[in-house]
Amino acid sequence: QVQLVESGGGLVQAGGSLRLSCAASGLIFTFYNMGWFRQAPGKEREFVAAITWNGTTTDYADSVKGRFTISRDNAKNTVFLHMNSLKPEDTAVYSCAAQFRSIPVSKSGQNNHWGQGTQVTVSS
Repeated sequence: QVQLVESGGGLVQAGGSLRLSCAASGLIFTFYNMGWFRQAPGKEREFVAAITWNGTTTDYADSVKGRFTISRDNAKNTVFLHMNSLKPEDTAVYSCAAQFRSIPVSKSGQNNHWGQGTQVTVSS
């Protein structure tokens, strides 16, 4: 079955950096656009970033533009989220999502497959 497994979360001080990874299995990775979402305690899940199946197009939430970078390694079936200049308000559970490549990653969350998430905590 399809599995998306996130890793790389942790505790970091404000201004620091983290790199999240999402390893996919059970699907043909290049058939999917990929996205990252986050959910903070007591808040709705929100879109963070997306990348097309071939890596040519990316999209970001305004709140992370210029600080976060999404990338993918199709040879390793993995998508990454490089997070720099982290702020306490970036604290959340970060999850990756896969959307069949015929349509963009749904920012509202209606995507084909989801991972369980990894916790990112940014201290002030």
